[in-house]
Amino acid sequence: MTFNPLRERGIPLDKQLRNWRELNVTPIDPDHADPYTRCRIIAMNGIEVEAVMFSHQMARHCPDTEIKQQLARVRYIEAQQQKAVNWLLPGLASVLETTLAYEQVAVDLTAWVARMEPDPYLQQAYQFGVLEDFDHLYRYANLYEMIEHRKAEKVVDQLTEVMPGRPTIMHHRDPVDNVREPYDRATVDPLSKLHALTIMSAEQQTMNFYMNVGPEYMEPIARRLYQEIGLIEEEHVTHYESLVDPGETWWEMLLNHEYNECYLYHSFMETESDPKVKAIWELHLNMELEHLRLAAEMFNKHDTRDVAEVVSPKLPKPVTFEPNKEYVRDLIATQIDHTTIGTGYVQEAHERFQKFQEQIHGGEQPPSEAVIEENKAKSGEEYRLETEGPHPVERLRLS
Repeated sequence: MTFNPLRERGIPLDKQLRNWRELNVTPIDPDHADPYTRCRIIAMNGIEVEAVMFSHQMARHCPDTEIKQQLARVRYIEAQQQKAVNWLLPGLASVLETTLAYEQVAVDLTAWVARMEPDPYLQQAYQFGVLEDFDHLYRYANLYEMIEHRKAEKVVDQLTEVMPGRPTIMHHRDPVDNVREPYDRATVDPLSKLHALTIMSAEQQTMNFYMNVGPEYMEPIARRLYQEIGLIEEEHVTHYESLVDPGETWWEMLLNHEYNECYLYHSFMETESDPKVKAIWELHLNMELEHLRLAAEMFNKHDTRDVAEVVSPKLPKPVTFEPNKEYVRDLIATQIDHTTIGTGYVQEAHERFQKFQEQIHGGEQPPSEAVIEENKAKSGEEYRLETEGPHPVERLRLS
């Protein structure tokens, strides 16, 4: 049955406030939970963080006190939702285990979005990014084995492979080459707007996570690796946020945010395997339906268009966490040597890229390369999880 979030009625806003007991959610069991349950939690946390921060930015640019108060009421509930979602993560999990799960989200969510994206230029942006996050997973997996003496399959199971993607050393680009062309809000498929907002939010949360947890490590290689990949996540946020049409009005952006939250909560409710977590997705969906209704009211009052010109009357196919091994392997085989120039892509290193590489690496081995060498020396061999056969690129196969 078609689900139209614009017609559904959720929980009235004045009934959404939760007390401490209600916010005290039971975390998932890190040893027995479905890895994709953890991925949905991490993804949804990124969406809620973006919702809160966007609302703050809108309020800072709004001179109308009544509108600021309305934003504040909804934003507080969004902040409660973010706490409930993020606190589903288990305190028993180490920071590195959570990091591996963050990269599993980046790989399988971005790959799924790339597969479903109708616009070729936007699809290329997701294909480009997923090969970099795939390599980050490989680097962190080796760090995990080296300092915690555990295998990454404890976290990712057999759902996502762990092997080199586009090497992290090649991710450092001149900042001007991280900016992409935006979609046209007047002609783009509504699904593309949801994709862009989803991946931007997920990458933004990864950037925030790494910049905060990296200095908490004592091991020099861990501190250095989080610093390096944290900088690349900033590049990724630039890459994805620039896909969004800057001509969207504040009311339009608010509407898109609330609609996307409905879309994702509905998607995860439909696909969740853990009954307790599924109940939270359902509760939050019913809250977000009201947030969407309020955003639509403000859009109708302050924008000159009809809501139907901005968002679809029916939700798209649910976002699904699932293995993307064959798809990622094909991208590795065909796009591993790509880099960016201006708002496009090339297969050969160009002068600006090479100059930036020389400056940032300073003639030294970066942490992302050192972590592999150090793990080889400590564990006897580098860590990989190649479930579908040898690496698709011959030069990157184990000798």
